[in-house]
Amino acid sequence: MSPTANYYDTLGVKKDASAAEIKKAFRKLARKHHPDAGGDEEKFKELNSAYEVLSDPEKRSEYDQYGQYFGGKMPPGAPGYGGPGGGGYSQRVDMSDLGDIFGNVFRGSRGSRRSQPQPHRGSDLQLDLDLTFQQAFEGTSTQIEVDRDETCSACKGSGAKPGTSPTSCPACGGTGAVSEGQGMFGFSRACPRCSGTGTVVEQPCSACRGAGAVKRRIPVGVNVPAGATDGGKLRFKGKGASGASGGPAGDLYVVTRIKPHPFYSRDGADVVLDLPVTIAEVALGTQVTVPTPAGAKVKIKIPAGTQDGAVFRIRGEGAPKLKGSGAGDLKVKANITVPKHLNDAQREALEAFSAGQVDDLREHIR
Repeated sequence: MSPTANYYDTLGVKKDASAAEIKKAFRKLARKHHPDAGGDEEKFKELNSAYEVLSDPEKRSEYDQYGQYFGGKMPPGAPGYGGPGGGGYSQRVDMSDLGDIFGNVFRGSRGSRRSQPQPHRGSDLQLDLDLTFQQAFEGTSTQIEVDRDETCSACKGSGAKPGTSPTSCPACGGTGAVSEGQGMFGFSRACPRCSGTGTVVEQPCSACRGAGAVKRRIPVGVNVPAGATDGGKLRFKGKGASGASGGPAGDLYVVTRIKPHPFYSRDGADVVLDLPVTIAEVALGTQVTVPTPAGAKVKIKIPAGTQDGAVFRIRGEGAPKLKGSGAGDLKVKANITVPKHLNDAQREALEAFSAGQVDDLREHIR
């Protein structure tokens, strides 16, 4: 803590806070920031220093009087000055009144880990699966090749040469942690020698080089449900990488990617069909037959005067819904096509049709 830091602000209490309020604030913050609980070590040190002073009536009185000069930073001759004739003060606090300040959070943090490696879940894997429009619409079963870590068959996942076993780490005594002192508390860190496992492999397995796992390409059967969407994610439990030390395997996530179709597209469970129609068809009205993705033929009526982009909905002819029952709709979108070439008869017919039409259409902008 810097000389100008305010102990009261550090604990989040007012200057006239009672001893009970100071203790309560410290208990709460210490739990949060203790390094064994993944907290900030520097913040914990600041809390430690602040409580050491404010929990002691004599030191608190001196701190209130001298502020930033308290504790060895005081002007010469001041009470508690750490120079000649000054007694200074000891960084010690009676912790007997804190009871189980950390409860079960830190209990057994040092020396309680077993020397046997603990089970670890395998990692999850993810890959893309390309599907045709019809495969996604109807659903399909296929087999994919997955590169994943598999437990080494030679050493059974121990990483040690067959006939040998991992030994207790000499650096941490098999606990997986080393302790460090800090003020009135001590906290533990993962042992750098064994990376927190509590064991070391003196003679590595030649098959996996001590890793306990080898990468293999494994065929995995995948069932894609009907109505699968582009970018949808399917989860296959236990099909990911193998776990370590008897831990469960991870999961496999398959992301479905749907290839473009010549005339169908997907909008969730709905299927969109772009239907080309002529100017004459939308002007006069007509009836057309359209195919559904399921292979049926359905007739729809195009009313006279239909505009470009108009959508006609055919209920229940879309893709199966992944959640719930039923299916989406087939949405037929009218796309008016303009002929690039006209014969004389067609030109005369259009000219006769358009006579007077332009003036009527543009009357409102004159």
